[in-house]
Amino acid sequence: MSDKLQWIEQELQNLHDSGLYNQIRTLSSPQGAWLVVDGKRVLNFCSNNYLGLANHPRLVQAAKDAIDKYGIGPAAVRTIAGTMGLHIQLEQRMAAFKGVEDAISFQSGFNANLAVIPALVGRGDLIVSDELNHASIIDGCRLSRAKIERYAHCDVQDLARALREHRSEYNRCLVVTDGVFSMDGDVAPLDEIYRVTQNYDAILMVDDAHGEGVLGRGGRGIVDHYELHGKVDVEVGTLSKAFGVVGGVVAGNAKIVEWLRQRGRPFLFSSAMTVPDVAACLAAVDLLEESTALVDKLWENTRYFKTEMRKLGFDTGQSTTPITPVMLGEAPLAQEFSRKLFDAGVFAMAIGYPTVPRGKARIRVMISASHAQNDLDQGLEAFARVGRQLGVVS
Repeated sequence: MSDKLQWIEQELQNLHDSGLYNQIRTLSSPQGAWLVVDGKRVLNFCSNNYLGLANHPRLVQAAKDAIDKYGIGPAAVRTIAGTMGLHIQLEQRMAAFKGVEDAISFQSGFNANLAVIPALVGRGDLIVSDELNHASIIDGCRLSRAKIERYAHCDVQDLARALREHRSEYNRCLVVTDGVFSMDGDVAPLDEIYRVTQNYDAILMVDDAHGEGVLGRGGRGIVDHYELHGKVDVEVGTLSKAFGVVGGVVAGNAKIVEWLRQRGRPFLFSSAMTVPDVAACLAAVDLLEESTALVDKLWENTRYFKTEMRKLGFDTGQSTTPITPVMLGEAPLAQEFSRKLFDAGVFAMAIGYPTVPRGKARIRVMISASHAQNDLDQGLEAFARVGRQLGVVS
């Protein structure tokens, strides 16, 4: 009898042969500008730790104190016995930080998208989605069973076309976009998107995962960046990137948040964020509200690194944020580039299909406020050396 799982072995071999197999490295140190990866100390250009909070002493202490007081796990879903005072505090603080009516927390940003989209639209409704939206948005759209129309990336005219051609055929309509696109580092024209949606009675949703802690006043996000307070119905965010912990949040219209407490499936059917995570997130909000120093440092490092990379001759795409894609084209080249960087003491992973389209493989550099200029200079030197070895730059 044939092996019913033989196809998996063949598919895995295909991934190896095409240079798309994901070699997962292992960390044995706290997050920071430098890591111990597979036993080697390397400069960290991979993590989403924008503000260096993942090992910040105040977040660590807040988590420890919360464990001493409350234990670790909530041991229940939020609607039964899993809502703790810390959860309510975090939601109130996030709503105030974002300048919105209300907020609700989830176990991750991915879960937040899986909760909110199917709760707002379903069969007989329409979703109009940017073609490069994150996988969690795509999965949330599919789960909703609404009709999905994609519009060309950040193309407001194409968004208007999709709405003009299809809006009248459906009941409710949701327009959804990433705020900062995680692979290219460009920012959605949310102000223009808002103006278009006003003509079509559409709910407007933005996933601000890579904007929180990065864009806006003191890291308040893309809605603050465009001064659209009260105009965007739903802001989805994550607490695992700039906030340095883990979790998701949906902020915005109070009616939507109340509805999610009743019908957001990850809220109803999966245990709440753990106690130390919530406490650490509260400490992160404290830090962001006290000072803009970390956000300012993040952008100072970003401007310096990008300027120097362009001087070296690297193509950094259309990014206008700390996400810095180093465009290389084919996946085998990107993987070889990543291996040589690692040998040179720089941890910067290759990204290829299906995370990005075929032919657009890259090294994605994630700049952090935790990097000193000397760290950036060492990284630049390694990129220049490897780039010349592989004929990417002269």
